Amino acid sequence: MGYSFSDVDLNILSLIKVLFVALVYDLSGATYFIIPLVLYTLLVPRKVFNTKIHKIFFITFYTIAVGIIVFNMFGEWFFWDEFKVRYNFIAVDYLVYTSEVLNNIWESYPMHYLIAANVLITAGLVYFIVKKHVLIFKTEVELSFISKTYRTLILWSIPVLSMLLLDLSFSDISSNQYNKELSKNGIYSLFAAFRNSELDYNLFYRTQDSDQNFKLLKSKLLTDNSEYIGEHPYDIKRKVSAIGAEKQHNVIFITIESLSYYYLEGNRSTYKEKYRRGKNITPYLDKLTNESLFFSNLYANGTRTVRGIEALTTAQPPSPGRSIVKKPNCENMFTIGQVFAEKGYENKFLYGGYGYFDNMNYYFSNNGFDIVDLAEMEDDEVTFTNAWGACDEDMFGRLLRESDESYANNQPFFNFMLTVSNHRPFTYPDDKVDIPSGDSRHGAIQYTDYAIQKFMAEAKTKPWFDNTIFVIVADHCAGSAGSVQLPIHEYQIPLWIYAPSILSPKKIDKLCSQVDIAPTLFQMLNWSYESKFYGKDVLTMKPEEERAFIGTYQSLGYIKSDTLTILHPKKEVTQYKFDRFTSEVKPLTPDPSIVDEAIAYYQSAYYLYVNKMNRSTEDN
Repeated sequence: MGYSFSDVDLNILSLIKVLFVALVYDLSGATYFIIPLVLYTLLVPRKVFNTKIHKIFFITFYTIAVGIIVFNMFGEWFFWDEFKVRYNFIAVDYLVYTSEVLNNIWESYPMHYLIAANVLITAGLVYFIVKKHVLIFKTEVELSFISKTYRTLILWSIPVLSMLLLDLSFSDISSNQYNKELSKNGIYSLFAAFRNSELDYNLFYRTQDSDQNFKLLKSKLLTDNSEYIGEHPYDIKRKVSAIGAEKQHNVIFITIESLSYYYLEGNRSTYKEKYRRGKNITPYLDKLTNESLFFSNLYANGTRTVRGIEALTTAQPPSPGRSIVKKPNCENMFTIGQVFAEKGYENKFLYGGYGYFDNMNYYFSNNGFDIVDLAEMEDDEVTFTNAWGACDEDMFGRLLRESDESYANNQPFFNFMLTVSNHRPFTYPDDKVDIPSGDSRHGAIQYTDYAIQKFMAEAKTKPWFDNTIFVIVADHCAGSAGSVQLPIHEYQIPLWIYAPSILSPKKIDKLCSQVDIAPTLFQMLNWSYESKFYGKDVLTMKPEEERAFIGTYQSLGYIKSDTLTILHPKKEVTQYKFDRFTSEVKPLTPDPSIVDEAIAYYQSAYYLYVNKMNRSTEDN
């Protein structure tokens, strides 16, 4: 693993700020250890303090505390290596899905050595603390229970006030995102992520009049072939009308884990050229670029799989806090699956792992999809697994089988498959590609490329191939590190729409995002349907309509032309000018008209979700 300070602001004043803020966060994180210790001293009588049991307890407590701190040291190192940030909401999810995550960690890192190092360092520190009599095991003062209660409340007030008065905005000391992240404390950041899993848009972000929002939004969403049909003034339901006969092509979505645009050989961008290491790791996908509708200026909604699912299925901007996929009341949403179901299609979600992860099975099964995950697969179907599930080849084999069954039943089908191999620990079957299994993400990408090529070769032998549209897109980017809070170049992902008997190859350079894929697909199928999507058909999109959405669970980004607007908690707004083909980003004085557009999209999406107006038509 390699680290570079080239992106960090090393100005002496900036470094002093980083160290000062880091000290404040470190002290705040340390106060959390006061809570159980003070509770113990409150409840245990004085006579116990002079016993061996008390000494054993104290040594045990300090051993656990020191062990946690040492473990956190290792954990933060590897978390930064993966995500280039301190602990955030991703780490919270990792604590929830312990089976997949623990297996992933065990397969990805030399855990035997790390555990041994953790034990030795912890034991050495505790031995030093005890040997030097840093710990005081006895007390000569007898306090009444009321006095001890007062002392407890006073001491507990320290971590409580820390939680109430300090938040992650204290790290906003620089425009450089790396400096902000370095100034934080991992333990504090983890607790902060727990507390901020849900964010009320109206409470945390800049708002404007709802009438103004929806008036602006409706003008942006309206197209030449649509009209609003909802009765409520804030209802964005509209009738999209097509001329001529509808087409009933099968559709297969192949959603690739973590495939950033800069890994492709045909990438025109000079940004992160180093990631290819001079080696073509996507030969088949590069070939497919010239045989498909290829979208070269498309952006992922977020940095997690559930963000990709949210965008691809609901075609709306990223929500603050958790993805809709993981939020309560995510049933019966207006999704791409509903439109397919109304057209008589059989919808299936295929995933190589166990779909309870990230609430995917619940979300898809309650939004019109049948589920095919690892639990549904027979032993003879699975030739290789890692921490996240069956390898891509195995899942493509099952995808072929499901497509065959639908075809045999004269049933048009929409199959939505999510790959897993391009994910740490980056392991896959041996002797498939020339990069050894587990070596790096480059090998995993090359294996996924190989698996897609093998799948397409087999699909071409099927009777349903000529009537099928293949949509190949990344669920999110491979990384989200940069000198600004939303490093826009990291969010760029590729999209191929491939159907050699149906579509002519063409490169589409229009600015768009994952929310636009579903409306574009339905336009290709020439469908008339009711829509609540925020996305638009890219092929007929006018230049002034081009825009894209990106975000994290806290920062909400809106791209318009060469301008990135970010809505932050604390009702703050920043704006940047960026160069698409380089990593150059410059701060701007916010343009009010673009800020108004960003707010209109995000505030209205939150309003519709809270008021259940983005549900299927049967709900309204």
